[in-house]
Amino acid sequence: MVAIIGASVFSVVIVLSILIICGLPLGELTMGGQYKIFPKGLRIILVGQLVLQIFFVVIILQMGGFIPLWFSDNITKIICIVMAIYLSFNTVINFISKSKKEKLVMTPFSAISAICFWITAL
Repeated sequence: MVAIIGASVFSVVIVLSILIICGLPLGELTMGGQYKIFPKGLRIILVGQLVLQIFFVVIILQMGGFIPLWFSDNITKIICIVMAIYLSFNTVINFISKSKKEKLVMTPFSAISAICFWITAL
């Protein structure tokens, strides 16, 4: 169940990323709110990030036993732990962001996702 919650919360971030890539003015939710609308060059980078985000949703669902494993159980667990560490740091970074919107919106998403990745992995 925790893996489903983590995948769902992380999927909201994926949707936000897609909207930012499409040019919607949601840039204040990321990168310290530097850009209201992301420049095209940064949107291309976000596409790569989007692929990784989808991969990590698959990983948490695999670790939770909801879809078949692509990798061994140990490798999947390691990837899940690495993602949990990343999201834990990301939570801190979001919390100290200059952007109030990033603080209020992205910090809870990061924190919930991190907790779900930790619980699922361990």
